[in-house]
Amino acid sequence: MDYLYHPFSSQRHTVFAKNGVVATSQPLAAQAGIEIMRRGGNAIDAAIATAAALTVVEPTSNGIGGDAFALIWTEGKLHGLNASGPSALAATAEKVKALGHEKMPVFGAVPVTVPGAPSAWAEVSRKFGKLSLSETLEPAVRLAEEGYPLTPILGKYWEVAYNKFKNLSEGSEEERKAFEAWFDTFAPDGRPPKTGEMWRSPGHADTLRQIGETEGRAFYEGPLAKQIADAVQAHGGFLSKEDLAAYQPEWVEPVSADYRGYDVWEIPPNGQGMVALMAMNIHSAGGHLPVYGDAETLHHQIEAMKLAFTDGKTFITQPDDMPVEAAHLLSPEYAEKRAAVIGERAIDPEPYELPKGGTVYLAVADEEGNMVSFIQSNYMGFGSGIVVPGTGIALQNRGADFSLEPEHPNYLKPGKKTYHTIIPGFLTKDGEAVGPFGVMGGYMQPQGHFQVVSNTVDFGLNPQAALDQPRWQWVGGKTVQVEPDFPLHLAQALQRKGHDIQIATDSGGFGRGQIIWRNPETGVLEAGTESRTDGSIAVW
Repeated sequence: MDYLYHPFSSQRHTVFAKNGVVATSQPLAAQAGIEIMRRGGNAIDAAIATAAALTVVEPTSNGIGGDAFALIWTEGKLHGLNASGPSALAATAEKVKALGHEKMPVFGAVPVTVPGAPSAWAEVSRKFGKLSLSETLEPAVRLAEEGYPLTPILGKYWEVAYNKFKNLSEGSEEERKAFEAWFDTFAPDGRPPKTGEMWRSPGHADTLRQIGETEGRAFYEGPLAKQIADAVQAHGGFLSKEDLAAYQPEWVEPVSADYRGYDVWEIPPNGQGMVALMAMNIHSAGGHLPVYGDAETLHHQIEAMKLAFTDGKTFITQPDDMPVEAAHLLSPEYAEKRAAVIGERAIDPEPYELPKGGTVYLAVADEEGNMVSFIQSNYMGFGSGIVVPGTGIALQNRGADFSLEPEHPNYLKPGKKTYHTIIPGFLTKDGEAVGPFGVMGGYMQPQGHFQVVSNTVDFGLNPQAALDQPRWQWVGGKTVQVEPDFPLHLAQALQRKGHDIQIATDSGGFGRGQIIWRNPETGVLEAGTESRTDGSIAVW
């Protein structure tokens, strides 16, 4: 039986609830969040439970060894948490080049940075949770110990990862040893588990239990931290137990843009949420009135996005290394100058001239008014491929985005945070929460944010329809990929405007999102989940 074969069209409807909603990419993770709500936890507790469960039931996209960001609405205020980790203090561009690399390697121990996800769980639990961290992690511990059957999209990407690491490990003996623990943990039978088959990870359960019992510190101090550092250094990486012990997540002020009367909120740099806001500002500054199903509207959105993305990749990094202030990139002056570049034909974007001078996403809401937009990732699926033996910890490869060119703002330096792809989103109107939203998937994320917000604000689509709308993705130059069900007449019209349109045969690269909106009059919660993955909404 082929669980990825869908010969007939199907649809999902918006899901409604009063007491609580958890929307994410895995049914068991959504249920973990609702379980914690039923035990007396709030939306923040439920978000932690869901996030921890996702490291178990969707290791193809995130893990304990990844980073996290959160936007949390509580008591009428939006709070931002940046739990991305820096490079090791011993990491320098010169050392990486001395290892024979002309640019940052993608896999292996070198691009491993300090993981921030466990610290995010502990920090938001301490600040806003009602239950102990240990209690909120119980469903995830149980899933890891008892196991669970793989869902279809999960099985698909698990096999992709297996083949990738198998190819990588067929190189040198050093590479084989580097990925050995990955195979021991995630392919214990000598092959990837298949859709419908059970998989369990006792080591994962033990690690989660330690994190819960110590309010997160076991990951950053003591024997477990030493195991993590030893695993990285054994394969030529730089991360040390001192790097782990020194790490703390950072509360930040979210940044926003007004989009046709709604405030769209993102985490400030080093995250790429700025790119979504910049694109919305450019699109608005162009004076174009969006029309549903209109090629001119799509053309203008694509051009706005490619300009914002080109500038984001050029300038965004750790704030003190940016050559331009984030405020300027969100200013009307910037938006108007970039909008003026957009014409009738597709362009090859050039960076803005400075003025002189892999991932999982979840959304949670409860009846008390708390709402959480939370995202965590190992990057590029399982991340670096380095797994800490016996712990279930797959370490991220965020350092792959560093530059080894000294003049680049994202140049690798010790203790520096790199340009980061994962971004949670949040929508408010007139100072009141509308709700959390997000679209995970590397560089698709700001593009997905833009399209979901436009679908909601410009075209009035319900949460499920806003997610289901066929997507486009700018990938560089004049090249734009569109989903298989993207309207052909619009693709042809864009082609006539100079865009190089590529029709994808699979929707896997177009992001996976979740939305929860609150009805301001009734308080009823309405949610949509991603039709492109194993998405599920659990309600109470």
